[in-house]
Amino acid sequence: MSLSPALIDGFNRRISYVRISVTDRCDLRCTYCMPERQTFLPRKELLSFEELERLSLFLIDRGVERLRITGGEPLVRKGILDFLKRLGQQVHNGRLKELTLTTNGTLLKSAAPHLVEAGIRRVNVSLDSLRPDVFRRITRTGNLGVVLDGIEAAQTAGLRVKLNVVALQQDNRHDLPDIIQFAHARDIDVSLIETMPLGDEIEGREDQFVSLREVMSDLHSFWDITPVSDTTGGPARYYRVAETGGKLGLITPLSHNFCDTCNRVRVTCTGQLYMCLGQDDHVDLRTALREDQTDQSLTDAFKAALSHKPKAHDFFIAGHGAPPPQRTYVPRRTMSVTGG
Repeated sequence: MSLSPALIDGFNRRISYVRISVTDRCDLRCTYCMPERQTFLPRKELLSFEELERLSLFLIDRGVERLRITGGEPLVRKGILDFLKRLGQQVHNGRLKELTLTTNGTLLKSAAPHLVEAGIRRVNVSLDSLRPDVFRRITRTGNLGVVLDGIEAAQTAGLRVKLNVVALQQDNRHDLPDIIQFAHARDIDVSLIETMPLGDEIEGREDQFVSLREVMSDLHSFWDITPVSDTTGGPARYYRVAETGGKLGLITPLSHNFCDTCNRVRVTCTGQLYMCLGQDDHVDLRTALREDQTDQSLTDAFKAALSHKPKAHDFFIAGHGAPPPQRTYVPRRTMSVTGG
């Protein structure tokens, strides 16, 4: 057990879960995530895999129990599987409780056996429609069949799969029951996510927003849904659907604030530490990593960051069913830059 001090914020919340992005690049262009013509970062601005590994070990030494690797699409970065296998040694030796991955599924078929070898036991796959035409419209380029093949391959390899579904008023609201039934029939859990106001260049966000309170009202009209106490360490609240036997998660940054138990921070692929997804306040870890080969600068950066971690986020979106605003603020960065 490490003697390094745990990461505690100003509200006495221990940081035990960190999401680390390895790239802003993605082979899809989801409408709620990035503009159609996205300019990606030059490679020199990204943390190297050596820097990412050093940062990860620093976090593990300070009591972080769960690391989630994200993007962009993490599997598009060359060398990612070797990095995951090295990081996975911390799972195999018991120092890290869980290493997980969020992916769009397009490269999952070939990657799945390597993820299992790395000690990854579950993956989150983004899937917003089971209709090929709608899936292509939302992703702008995606092939639904490729993603479904990836999900099947992941399960065959022994990975637990959870679907992440962004609820979209115009594109998939009325298809959500079908997605839930599809998943539960395959022993796959589902989390529904409210579209988040990230990126001031994302058009049509207000028209697409739907509160998950409204979605749950729809689902309660024909299903028996009861809350359960399960947790995966993230922000979702979970429910059991009696008719399907499966588990349903809700991630509701707008209609139901979940900040009181927040145990998470995010690190972008450029090494910027965001203490809150809903704010632009951040601390530069890249400089700390590159200019100081000891851990002192990293320690100082985290100390400063956690002293500024807010009690709650400021998310607001002026869409159908949105709650009344307290402060109307939209972070300029997109989700692909922040890390999913």
